[in-house]
Order: sequence, then C-alpha cells, then structure tokens
Amino acid sequence: MENPQFLASAVVAEVAPELGLKVHLEPQHGYVGQIITQDGRVLYFRNTSFDLNGQGSADNAKDKGYAAYFMKRMGYSVPEGGTFYSDRWAKVLKSKKDTIAACEYANALGYPVIVKPNSKSQGVGVEKVYSDDELRVSLGYVFNEIKDRVAIVQRFIKGDDYRIVTLDQEVIAAYRRLPLSVTGDGTHSIYQLLEIKQQKFIEIGRDTVIKLDDPRIERRLKRLHFTYEVILEKAKKVNLLDNANLSTGGDALDVTEVIHKSYRDLAVRLAHDMGLRYSGVDIITKSPIDKPMGDYSVIEINAAPGLDYYVGIGDKQRGIVREMYKKVLIAMTK
Repeated sequence: MENPQFLASAVVAEVAPELGLKVHLEPQHGYVGQIITQDGRVLYFRNTSFDLNGQGSADNAKDKGYAAYFMKRMGYSVPEGGTFYSDRWAKVLKSKKDTIAACEYANALGYPVIVKPNSKSQGVGVEKVYSDDELRVSLGYVFNEIKDRVAIVQRFIKGDDYRIVTLDQEVIAAYRRLPLSVTGDGTHSIYQLLEIKQQKFIEIGRDTVIKLDDPRIERRLKRLHFTYEVILEKAKKVNLLDNANLSTGGDALDVTEVIHKSYRDLAVRLAHDMGLRYSGVDIITKSPIDKPMGDYSVIEINAAPGLDYYVGIGDKQRGIVREMYKKVLIAMTK
C-alpha cells in the first residue's frame, strides 16, 4: 500500500494483528479496508465508518434535520431550527420552504442564526449570519457550491463546543473544540499568519488544509472591518470561522480525564437512544465541563467520528486513539 493517508486505516492495520485479525486495505488510497476474523467472517470499514452501527441509525445521524427531530422528540435539548430547500428543489417538492421562507424563519428566531448544509460533515458550509442578505449568500453557498439541496437554519447558541466520543457504554475521548483563529504578532498579516499556521500543521503531521480562499473567512473579515492584509497587534486573537471543527483548522483541548459524569452519561444515553454503538456527540454548554451538567444543547451526533485532528494534540492522545480503535475492532468482531 502507498503511504496511508487516513488515520483510521493506518491504526486499524497496526492494531488488528494484535487481535488475531487480518486486514486488507484498498491499495491505491488506503481509504477502505476489509477485516477477516479468525473464524472467517469478513467485515468492512470505510475510513471512520465501521460495520458497527446499524445502517438506518447511521443514515439518520448523517441527516441533521432528522437527527434533531428524533433527539428533540426523546427529550434532549437541541437548538431551535428548521430545514429549508433550494428554490429549485422546493419547486420539485412543491414546498414553500424556500429561501424566502428561510429568511422569514430567521427573522422570527432573531439574528444571528447558524446556517449549515443538512448532509455534510466536518464543518463544511457552517456559518453564523447576521442579516437576510448574509443568509441568502450563505444559503447560495450551501445550495450552489456545496451542492446540498437542504439547509438547516438554527438559533445561535452561546457556549463552549465539545465533542464526546462514545463506544457502547463508554466515553473514549472528549475534547473542547475551538474555531480557526490567528493571534497577532505585530509583524505578520492575517494571511501570513494563516500560512504560518498551515506550515505548523505540516510540521506536526496534521493533514488539515486551511482554505485561504474560503468565502466564509472573507465575509467574517469584512464584518470585522478587516482584510487579509491587516497586521494584528501583538496578542490580539481573531476567530476566522464560526464552526469549531478541527477539520477546518480549529484547535482542540483534551478534557477526557476531567469531563463530569453527568456529561458522560448524557453522551452514552443519547448514543444508545439514537441506535449508535459508536458515535461523536457534539454539545454546546455554558457550564464548566468538569462540573455537574447545566444548560446544554446537542448540536449534532456523528455516526463516524474522525479523530485525525485530535491526535495532533500530543502523544497521549495518539495512545488514546490507538486504544480506541482497538476497542472498536473488538466490539465489531464479537
């Protein structure tokens, strides 16, 4: 196989022999793999998707609108929100939930609101908008550039953003997610600071690619009355994206050892109720994560949580991920 491009594939190939399992990776990309057990069973994985979660449950989790519906129905706190269609798709469906309806809904919620594509992951297309004009631009990006026919418009929730990774009845990892940002040094421009950040990712082996032409960054800079050429004063920090996904250049702070039992219980219970043995539960809370659970909102649940960027925190996290994938293989092959 060529050099593994995907963490899950590389780690599975490393730990599987320790469990008496054979692994065959598709040789060109190493993205898809076949696992053969000692008794001859054949199982598959596709990057971070394993033969572990049921297909129906996994598909529902991928659809943000349906997932929010079921979570709310079962009593979990989720941001108030609605699904809306591209104008073309709304006509096909003979629905009135088009761009105009999305603007009316956002005004009823009160700006700012969060816009996100319904079926994408890793923070693609997620943006906080402050007006009808910005909402139309953001929806256009979702419908025309990302090619998702359905968008979510949600009430903006203040608080800290956490991902809690669960396997069956256990929390395997938890970390706070911070959005892509730069901190001024009084010398370099915002654009140069992003280039420096990208180079540091390369040096530590993190494969995140910061999209310097991301229109969401440009719109956020414009709102802040900045441009890429602005030189920030020393120690001034500026967030450049509204989502806190590590895949878009965000950072992570590990909280696995300090997360309070109430949050652990919430994540495990939610995963079970959503029919997922393996999940990433994303929550926002104003309360300290090491204290009893206060107000919270579940913003998403992921049936194939990737930990490539979590590994970049340090050697300890690399060990956690290695043990996690070993547990995933054990659970999958029982």
